[in-house]
Amino acid sequence: MKASGTLTVVATPLGDAQDLSPRAAAALRAADLIVAEDTRSARRLLAQIGAGAGTGGGPSIVSCFDGNEAGRAREVAARLETGGQVVLISEAGTPLVSDPGYRIVAAAIGAGARVVPVPGPSAVLAALVGAGLPTDRFLFLGFPPRKSGARRRLFESLRALPFTLVFYESPLRAGATLADLAAVLGGDRRACVARELTKPHEEFVRDRLEALTARYAESRPLGEVTLVVAGADGGGAVDLDDNEIRERAAAILAEGRSASDAARELATSTGRPRREIYALVAQKSRG
Repeated sequence: MKASGTLTVVATPLGDAQDLSPRAAAALRAADLIVAEDTRSARRLLAQIGAGAGTGGGPSIVSCFDGNEAGRAREVAARLETGGQVVLISEAGTPLVSDPGYRIVAAAIGAGARVVPVPGPSAVLAALVGAGLPTDRFLFLGFPPRKSGARRRLFESLRALPFTLVFYESPLRAGATLADLAAVLGGDRRACVARELTKPHEEFVRDRLEALTARYAESRPLGEVTLVVAGADGGGAVDLDDNEIRERAAAILAEGRSASDAARELATSTGRPRREIYALVAQKSRG
């Protein structure tokens, strides 16, 4: 049976309240239920548009985070099946982009409900268009691994790609991540540290990775950080022999990832056929 309700996925301001679109505000006012990454910020947002939450004063609000998203998805699906009007928001920006919400959307689709995206603020796009780097092709990678070894292995897999790279990063790790980027991709690679996007202290620091590493080695950036890094010039593939491929495959498998993941990553970075790479990876996984 097709659900009669609607799930509206609403982008909310990163910092400047004026970035909330009229359509987004209307969707929030019309909701029966708001599923929010942070219920406190959701209540503040509703207060700003004059739509109080709670009994008789506006929509109900429930939390959605990694630990409860699966259960919340089932609840949302049940609400949609009875005609509910549900809005999904993250703490700031566009839901699902390194934020909870994928399971909610998947459950709504599974229930046959209509899913309506209301586009708006996005730290990925705001940083990309302000960085001064090519925007025709880019790759968003969310938060890189916390540990340096895993970070460097990820960056190795990206070294030959011609796409502009976009990462989220904690200000506490930004300096170390920039150092790993410089070590793996080369200090001359152009990059930008975008922080506090749309807020009063918004800043774009554009320079080579070597200079950015030196700048943030001692003093960490303040506020939310998005890193934008130029792609490889020409996009040439990394030349690895079979033994080197097996060694890199072993490192990927040691992270708990599958042989298929390793084959896909190494085929991308070397330019060799995936079937050929998979045979080498499979040998290593059996060994």
